[in-house]
Amino acid sequence: MGRLLAGTVEGGRDAAIIGSAFFFVALALYLDASANLALQNTMGYCAWFFLSLMLIGESMAVRMQVVVAVAFATVGEYFASVYLGAYVYRFENVPAYVPPGHGMVYLTAVVMARQGLFIVYRQQITWLVLAIGGTWSIWGLFFAERSDVGGALLFAIFVYCLYKGRSPLVYLGAFFITTWLEVVGTWSGTWYWAMYDPVLGLPQGNPPSGVAVWYVMVDALALTLAPRLVRAFKAVRRRLFKRGRLPPQIG
Repeated sequence: MGRLLAGTVEGGRDAAIIGSAFFFVALALYLDASANLALQNTMGYCAWFFLSLMLIGESMAVRMQVVVAVAFATVGEYFASVYLGAYVYRFENVPAYVPPGHGMVYLTAVVMARQGLFIVYRQQITWLVLAIGGTWSIWGLFFAERSDVGGALLFAIFVYCLYKGRSPLVYLGAFFITTWLEVVGTWSGTWYWAMYDPVLGLPQGNPPSGVAVWYVMVDALALTLAPRLVRAFKAVRRRLFKRGRLPPQIG
């Protein structure tokens, strides 16, 4: 009975994380379409608050993964947007809600990946993602008014990661939440993608069809680096405890 109750509570919590992430992503991007910098900053504070709430009950491993994802994605945002100009926000900045937003997006992908629906119907969901992404890429290559060669290349890399990466279920979850935020963000005018990829010079859509692969790379780094950081943190804490610098309840 206790296990059943715990599972019900956990399932309800996971559903709340997924639902609130999709809702708040759309709300934030809709509001930012006409927001000033003051409202952007306020949304940033709110995003950090909601991310903190979402992390309550998560393991140290997941929390560390979120920390790595936020750090890496934030650096990537400034490099790809502000420096390279691959995509540009309305004020040519990185809005304050974007770093914690990346944490929410990563956590949502992880939570989706551990759902029974994803585990049981993994192959069917994979086919669905390939059908959506493949159709989008073909449309961008041959039929779209704005050619999306860069997006098709990114989607090919996404497919490779899906079959060769270490956490395909997380990547499937990332596809859904990141496709949602990219479509809503570009539709609302919160940001736009440059006509040509600044690195390879390939024409790309707004957004590119394979844009999810950039988030997959963030996820892959978080999943790889976080366990090492957790082990290092625990090792340092044990040393401090042995030297008497931490009270027993912390060690």
